[in-house]
Amino acid sequence: MTFDEAFHKLLGHEGGYSDHAADTGGRTMWGVTERVARQHGYTGEMRDLPQAFAKQVYLNSYWKPIKAEELPSAIRFHVFDAAVNSGTGQAIRWLQRAVGERQDGIIGPLTLAAVRQIEPLVLASRYSGLRLRFMTDLSNWTNFGRGWARRIADNLIEVER
Repeated sequence: MTFDEAFHKLLGHEGGYSDHAADTGGRTMWGVTERVARQHGYTGEMRDLPQAFAKQVYLNSYWKPIKAEELPSAIRFHVFDAAVNSGTGQAIRWLQRAVGERQDGIIGPLTLAAVRQIEPLVLASRYSGLRLRFMTDLSNWTNFGRGWARRIADNLIEVER
């Protein structure tokens, strides 16, 4: 899966503008929170955030830090989607836990070597289980849990080989 393919798929999860009272992220457009947009220099109204701007944020702040291009295709989108949804550090720690490596939140040579030792579809299942278990313990599970569970289920249904 290329970054362009992953971005297109991600937009299916993230959608357009949102300002849900229970969402700690506040106002978002294309899944980019206002805080993140401002950190990247965006000064306009969140409803007007260009999709191209969001795409650059996702590339530089989520895709590259998880070293997506070096991950097996079957797990690549899972880690990217989790990074967007829960932060890159948490997404990487789930990956490290799934492969039995030290959970430091940084993808290095040991993590990549361990990832390559596990059958990718098994890894995708382990990863998704860890992610889902974590999310069920979040205080806003009652508000967003159904959507999060569907998001993870969709990722598993559409897993690449």
